[in-house]
Amino acid sequence: MKKSKNSKIAEKKRIELLELLKNRGLEIYDDLEKSKFPKFSIPSRSVSNIVYDKKLRQYILGNSTAIRSAGNMSQLRAFTQLVWLAFFANQLLSEQKTSTLRDIYYSSQAFEVDFEDQPESDNIIVDLEAVLARAREDFQIFPEERSSIFGDLTIEYTVPGYEGKRSNLSDHPDGYLIGPSLNTAEFVDTSAELVIAIEKGGLFTRFVEEKVDKKFKAIIVDTAGQAPRSTRYILRRLHIELGLPVVILTDGDVYGEHIAMVIKSGSANAAHLRELTVPDAKWIGVWATDIEKYKLPTIPMTESDIKRIYELQKDPRYQHGNWKKQLEVFLKIKRKAELEAFSKYGLTNITDKYLPQKLELAKSL
Repeated sequence: MKKSKNSKIAEKKRIELLELLKNRGLEIYDDLEKSKFPKFSIPSRSVSNIVYDKKLRQYILGNSTAIRSAGNMSQLRAFTQLVWLAFFANQLLSEQKTSTLRDIYYSSQAFEVDFEDQPESDNIIVDLEAVLARAREDFQIFPEERSSIFGDLTIEYTVPGYEGKRSNLSDHPDGYLIGPSLNTAEFVDTSAELVIAIEKGGLFTRFVEEKVDKKFKAIIVDTAGQAPRSTRYILRRLHIELGLPVVILTDGDVYGEHIAMVIKSGSANAAHLRELTVPDAKWIGVWATDIEKYKLPTIPMTESDIKRIYELQKDPRYQHGNWKKQLEVFLKIKRKAELEAFSKYGLTNITDKYLPQKLELAKSL
C-alpha cells in the first residue's frame, strides 16, 4: 500500500527528530572527549522572559537563556535527568512507541533516575521541549487526559499498523478520543463548515444527541475543560488545513473565559511552542452579559474566582474589547453560571435557541 502524504511527512519528521537527538548526544560526547563538562543552553521560562507577541497573537519566550552544566554540582541532577529523558525520547522514536507523562515518571525508576515526583518529571520534559524547540507530542509523549471529537470528517490513519485505514468521526455516537493516532491522521473529506469547541462533556453528548453536527454543518469538539495540547493542535489543524472557523462555548465564569483565550492565543506555560493556537477563534459564550440577558440560574463567585479576575485584568490579552468588558461584568455581578443552566428552559434550549443566536452573532465578531 502506498504511503499517504501525511505518512511521509510524519516519517520525515521522525527521522529529523532522531537526527536532532543524535547531534545533541554527539555534542555531549565531544565535550567529554575534550575533557569538558557537557552542558545545555535552555531558553529561560521565567515570568520575566515570557512576552506577548502582538503579531503572532500569543505568548513567546524572550532571548534569555540559562546554562545547565554537568560541572555545576547544584545542576548535575537536573542535567542527568534531561540527558536520560533525551535518551528515552530517542528510544520511543526509534521503536515508534508512545508513552504518557505518567509512564515517563515510572520508567525513570528502572534506570535509577531520581525524580522526586511526577511534577518534577513533567518539568524536565518541558525543559527538553525548550532545548529542542519541539513539542513533547513530537517525541510520542502524551498526557493521560483526552477529549473527544464528533462530526462528518473522514480521516486516514498514518500510525504503524493502521496506515491507509479510514474512519468517519460521526461513526461512533460517543465521538472519537483525540489521541496520538488522530493527531497524525490525514484529513480526507468533510461536509462541515464550522468547528464548535465546547468545554463540557455532558453538553458535548447533548450536542451529538441533538444532531448539532447536521443542523449547523459542524464538527463538535469536547475540550474536557482546559483543552489539552493535543486538542488545541487538532483545532488548529481543522482551521488551517480545512479552513473551518472555530467558535468556543464555555461556562459563564472567569475560568471559562480563560479556556477560550488559551485556545485562541495559547498559554504562558507553552510559550516555547508554536502551532497550538487558533488566533481567529471566536468565544461566543457563555458571557457575563449572557447571564443577565438570559436570566440564567447562578451561583456566587468564590474569593478564588475574584482573585483570578484581577489576575487576568493584568494580562495584555484581556485589556481591550469584549474580553475586557466581560471580566468587568463578572466582577460587577460576582455571579457565575454553567452551560447546563440553560436546562432551566428545557433540555434542548441551548441547542434550539441560544446556539443559533450566538452563531449568528459570531459573524459580526
